[in-house]
Amino acid sequence: MQIDNIKIAALATTGFEEVEYTKPRKALEEAGATVHLVSPKSGSIKAWDMDDWGGSHQVDVTLDSANPEDYDALLLPGGVINPDNLRVNDKAIKFIKSFFSSNKPVAVICHGGQTLISAELVKGRTMTGFKSVRPDLANAGANVKDEEVVVDGNLVSSRNPDDIPAFNKKFIEVLSKSQVGVS
Repeated sequence: MQIDNIKIAALATTGFEEVEYTKPRKALEEAGATVHLVSPKSGSIKAWDMDDWGGSHQVDVTLDSANPEDYDALLLPGGVINPDNLRVNDKAIKFIKSFFSSNKPVAVICHGGQTLISAELVKGRTMTGFKSVRPDLANAGANVKDEEVVVDGNLVSSRNPDDIPAFNKKFIEVLSKSQVGVS
């Protein structure tokens, strides 16, 4: 399935779970999309690799200069540190909210759903997340499922790195069906 002409913002900061960014990015690019790493920080940001620090990744666009209108979809990788920092960043919350208000596809994995809780975007949504985040999603009004990937309209959510293949497939399907990026 090809998704040419689609531009995706991957919003993250230091401490994002590495494979939750690198594997989706690779799958999206192989399907024809362009992916930009957007971060509140410039230069590079350090990833988390399961139980220790991972590699550094070059930021493509700073959050200050990123325009949500330039993107067709949003990817929110997890990690424990990353969403905890993003959810208290007003610019990050505003950036995330703009994708929902424009009904653009959003994909969130693992702890990434915590940013959606802080943005008050989960009430009435059906979704999943990491085991420790699912009660928080439910308390914020989400209909929570323990499944490898859950699709609710343009929202794709997944539980953990083991679910990445299913997550990637569903996100690409949603992008393909949404007709975003097509002139």
